[in-house]
Amino acid sequence: MEEEYTIESLYRVFNRKVDAVSSNLHRYLFYKINWDNRLIGIKGGRGTGKTTLLLQHIKEDFADRSKVLYVSLDNLWFETHPLIELVEYHYTHGGTHLFLDEIHRHPHWQTLLKNIYDDFPDLHIVYTGSSMLQIDANEGDLSRRQVVYTLHGLSFREFLAFEGVCADESPISLDTLLVQHAGMASRITSKIKVLPYFERYLKHGYYPFYKEEGDGFSFRLQEVVRQIIESDLPAVDNVSLSTIRKTRKMLMILVERVPQTPKMAEVYGELETNRENGLKMLYSLERGGLLALLTHEIKNFRSLSRPDKIYLDNPNLMYALSTKINIGTVREIFFHNQLAATEEVLLPLKGDFMVNRKYLFEVGGKNKTFDQIKDEPNSYLAVDDTEVGHNNRIPLWQFGFLY
Repeated sequence: MEEEYTIESLYRVFNRKVDAVSSNLHRYLFYKINWDNRLIGIKGGRGTGKTTLLLQHIKEDFADRSKVLYVSLDNLWFETHPLIELVEYHYTHGGTHLFLDEIHRHPHWQTLLKNIYDDFPDLHIVYTGSSMLQIDANEGDLSRRQVVYTLHGLSFREFLAFEGVCADESPISLDTLLVQHAGMASRITSKIKVLPYFERYLKHGYYPFYKEEGDGFSFRLQEVVRQIIESDLPAVDNVSLSTIRKTRKMLMILVERVPQTPKMAEVYGELETNRENGLKMLYSLERGGLLALLTHEIKNFRSLSRPDKIYLDNPNLMYALSTKINIGTVREIFFHNQLAATEEVLLPLKGDFMVNRKYLFEVGGKNKTFDQIKDEPNSYLAVDDTEVGHNNRIPLWQFGFLY
């Protein structure tokens, strides 16, 4: 009886969470997931809204909650009980759907999921995990069984919807944007003053929890960064305390030096580490959603190499972590962050960004000229402080409507 009561307490926590979640606003991924698949993975950075997405789906699509269970693997119950015990209980009591949050908390999560999938053939499983998760083909081959989605932070389009304006604007493809941007901008700016919203988005609009935090947003984001490095990183990569400290220090060194590529040998010297371990830390920060690493060609993760340029992942991190804000850097970070969610973005020899190996972009303020990319085919300016563009001059804020 004591065991049953303990398990039942997980159901009570689950029901409280579902009852408390709001269904007013949904992330873009909510409508893209095929929930009929038997094994679904949702990866994403901490704070991007993975838990809310699961709870909203349960609340809206399951009239009979007795068949459903949501649990987070960081629940203290799992300190003394194996997950498979809970799965067995749920399945034998009529459960058909299982939602597992923070799967990276389990040391052998891939083998675990494979066993659950194979041993409970009628059970539908959805799990979420850190963006650091990597699928290892040597441990429990999940590739043939699962569908994996990635949840990014709020696009500028979603931020406007969260603010209660322009909620009827759908995502637009890059190719369409390049052709139709002027008409789209005129339509939107006839309804709202878009530039003040854009300024607020750059400071605090990428993470959905900005709605709850108000003036405490920067402190909450700093805590998220700490948890990514001190909690998610060791859970995924099994690193030492010394490596955690050095990774944290590396981030703060790079925060003050982006976007120029720092002399990484000097950085490694400051961290008292070698090139191999330094690169591992660098790429861990990228996988954790804290850095963006640009190269002239697609990176080969099997042989880590020094990036050609380093940015913070999104503008909110710059405002929360840096003591000096360079608006030019903020603009470039925004452009890369929004484009990289849906497109291939590389570092060109001329200009700031090459997108899909076809379009060349230079990012700047409203007085930016084509001087640096003149005579280059398919070249465009992404300009800030501009409501409506013309021809190949496109307002920077419009690149936040791609997802």
